[in-house]
Amino acid sequence: MNIREFKTSLYKEMSGMTKALGNPHRLEILDLLAQGPAAVEYVAMNTNLTVANASQHLQVLKNAFLVESERRGKYNYYKLANKQVFEAWCALRRLGFSLNDEIADLFLDFRKERKHLKMISTEELVRKIRNDSVVIVDVRPEEEFKNGHIENALSFPRTDLRDRMNELPKEKEIVAYCRGPLCMMADDAVEMLNQNGYRASRLEKGFPDWSAGNLPIEREGDTHQKEKKESQGSI
Repeated sequence: MNIREFKTSLYKEMSGMTKALGNPHRLEILDLLAQGPAAVEYVAMNTNLTVANASQHLQVLKNAFLVESERRGKYNYYKLANKQVFEAWCALRRLGFSLNDEIADLFLDFRKERKHLKMISTEELVRKIRNDSVVIVDVRPEEEFKNGHIENALSFPRTDLRDRMNELPKEKEIVAYCRGPLCMMADDAVEMLNQNGYRASRLEKGFPDWSAGNLPIEREGDTHQKEKKESQGSI
């Protein structure tokens, strides 16, 4: 193989990966899988696709080496191939906002409709956590919370928040977060909380970004293991 053949083959393989990203449904699927492994049926339900269509998009992503799958009982579970896939998605997201005015305008127009929505950065949330001045609520579905969440966050799925709101204290600021900056579950939660007398704001980004920054997280089972160690230590 000469140099030209080598370079053509290399760029061809790279273009196959980027081609897989050229679909809005597949980008949304990557955003969803950044929360943790998910079955095809869960992906379909959360992206408003049929199971057959979700499966086809997942196969395209798998053939492009962007996701991996494993069998768990009767179900196929998919996950991002590695952390670089999430980093690539974040880079693409930043590129879109910096170069495409329509993306930025859509986002700003949507947020302007929610005039009282307060946003806080990751750095600001870290400071508030150190001062013990906030309660953090994860408004994603419980399955995603179990896959991983900000340390000491409480699970209040957006669909349950109205019925469980009275469990939250009014003397502290509530910070809600969800899947990321393109996810609107936290926006809805903050709007609902503010309308009911709470001081609420949303984390600018989401759990995957928090985790990628090597900030403290927990997963299902961590609490049990912690309690077990504390119990053994007290014997």
